[in-house]
Amino acid sequence: MLSQKFAVSDLQGIVAVTPTPALPGADQLGARNTVDLSESDRMIRALVQAGVDAIMTNGTLGEMATLTEDEWRAFARTVAQAVAEVAPDMPVFIGATGSNTRDTAARVAFLSELGIRGAFLGRPMWSSLGPDALYNYYFSIADASPEMALVLYDNPEAFKGPIPTPVYAELAKIRQIVGVKYTALTPKYFADMTAVGDDLRIMPIESDWLAAHTLFPEYATACWSSSALCGPEPVMALRDAIRRGDVEFARTLTRSIEWTYEPFLARTNFMEFSKYNIPLEKARFDEAGFIKAGPTRPPYHVVPDSYMQGARENARRWRKIVGQLSADGDKATTMKSRRAIKSGQADRK
Repeated sequence: MLSQKFAVSDLQGIVAVTPTPALPGADQLGARNTVDLSESDRMIRALVQAGVDAIMTNGTLGEMATLTEDEWRAFARTVAQAVAEVAPDMPVFIGATGSNTRDTAARVAFLSELGIRGAFLGRPMWSSLGPDALYNYYFSIADASPEMALVLYDNPEAFKGPIPTPVYAELAKIRQIVGVKYTALTPKYFADMTAVGDDLRIMPIESDWLAAHTLFPEYATACWSSSALCGPEPVMALRDAIRRGDVEFARTLTRSIEWTYEPFLARTNFMEFSKYNIPLEKARFDEAGFIKAGPTRPPYHVVPDSYMQGARENARRWRKIVGQLSADGDKATTMKSRRAIKSGQADRK
């Protein structure tokens, strides 16, 4: 029997959250085989080359809800092959959430066959799950694939509510469940972290990471970032600042990241953003230019233009921070770079 490859301790630093790149015409109802496999391969290799610590795919912005089974399998194969060639020991968690537990379990088994040892799992979305059913869902997937490490997806908009704190306490006892992609630092965060300790890595978004790490320095050792797909440099600099205890620069970077988010709908109205998550994320990725995300697959390809403008402005601001950090190359922590970051913040005034 295969052994579990990744543990809680392997979730450290920056976990990049990727889209599923799409070919032109993917927004048409009759489109088939829409995954841009060449760009998918390039995306994974670029993230590895940039130095991110882990990768997650096929969540909401990864269009798990819009891919056909054949498309999802083709993308998973491409990711698995790229990782095997350039970073075989990197923690990679490929989304496998289906509309029912049996399909999800089958997808997790398929990932195992590809050599992937991590799965990213939400919950069935047709009806919400009670606490016992929620626990049983994750327990049954873990029990069926004991070699797989699982990262949970706690998105209260997508899954009709958050994972309750008592359920977190029980899920943390399941060896294969190593982490969770967490939405926001609400008061519930403190209770959830207290419940799981170091038995489950609760990962906030990068803009909340410094605050989380301040509260729980021993446990909040990783964050997730979709903005890394606009260019990884700001989150990499934040990671390095936190690791060396440079709180001043970490605060400066966090404020800069928050500045980029000001025009982005996710910050101003998360419930509304959740209706348009996919096209807004892909629009800012394409605007930033680090990857080519391509069009959004139906039915999520329809979005108000004013929201798109905000997403593109987010990307332009992010690229400005990337440029300021890159101006000094590897010297992103020098006083010159710190002044450059602060100058970017001054532009908001």
